[in-house]
Amino acid sequence: MHKYTMNKMTKILLLLVLVVLGTSCNNTEEKSNTPIQEDPVKVQIGQSSSTQQDEFIEVSGMLEAADVARVSTRMMGFIENIRYDVGDKVRKGQVLVNINTADLQAQLARVEANIAEAKAAQESAQLDYDRFKNLYESNSATKKELENVTTQLKMADSRVLAAQEAKKEVEVQFAYANIKSPISGTVVQKMANGGDMASPGMPILEIESGNDLEAVARIPESQIAKIKMNKPVDVMIKSLNRTIAGKVTEIAPSAKYTGGQYLVKISLKEQPKEIKSGMYATIKLEDDGSKSLETFMIPESAIVRQGQLTGVYVVNDSNKALLRWLRLGSSSGDMVEVLSGLTSDEQYILSAEGKLYNGVPVITQ
Repeated sequence: MHKYTMNKMTKILLLLVLVVLGTSCNNTEEKSNTPIQEDPVKVQIGQSSSTQQDEFIEVSGMLEAADVARVSTRMMGFIENIRYDVGDKVRKGQVLVNINTADLQAQLARVEANIAEAKAAQESAQLDYDRFKNLYESNSATKKELENVTTQLKMADSRVLAAQEAKKEVEVQFAYANIKSPISGTVVQKMANGGDMASPGMPILEIESGNDLEAVARIPESQIAKIKMNKPVDVMIKSLNRTIAGKVTEIAPSAKYTGGQYLVKISLKEQPKEIKSGMYATIKLEDDGSKSLETFMIPESAIVRQGQLTGVYVVNDSNKALLRWLRLGSSSGDMVEVLSGLTSDEQYILSAEGKLYNGVPVITQ
């Protein structure tokens, strides 16, 4: 009887445990099926709108002085002295380089000796002529003899003139030995040193006036037909983050000696003090031969970057954020061009007060 009572109580306890466990499981299942309500993220949105943007040609260039002189010599000789160095200011007419004139001194001495000898022969020929002229007039000499001494005098006169011209040539060479600056400006390059052998046409110094700078670009054959004289351009100086207006002033007629690229010079409407020769620039000019393109510009701050991918969060009809991948174009200030991935009048998120991810509900401020 006691054993039967214990078995009955054990069964009752097991039944109670099963009831409790079943109730607990039902409660857990009910809780898990209850959706979690997410708090919406406060965001600021922007509205994309398309604009008609003209096509542009962009090429790299460099600022150079409009007035540049390469100083060279017209004679051969050792460089005795270069009076100025890179960065020095010079004035037009100042002597910059001295070429050794020892050879010229010897040549001048020879020429002067030739002049003295020619003059002595001239004086002798003159005396002979005077004597035979008197003899001819007194019928003591023949006409043939007078003609001979006359010819000898003319030859002596010619030798004197030739010797004097040779001296002038040597004196000109002395002038070439003292090389003067053709312009006022600054020495920007030194291509030789004292003691070097100079030869005719060999550059020794380069001088830039520094008064006016211009942009110089090399345009490929595929685009040169689009470049016109006096065409307005924008010259963007990268190091200064500054854009200066300009216009095309010179187009090279040939690219034979410039690797198939045409040299184009652009004058600048402004000459700010901070711009310097040698600064790199980007020359931007409108392409007259192309149609306008429909583009979108959005702030750079709205762009989401993941590795090499770029995108932006847009807001769908359910007011939820969705990440949209984009293909971007060129930048202008703090705006960037969207080539694809965004449609007209579509809302995108500029900034958010919380973490954004696909599907998170948003509310506009």
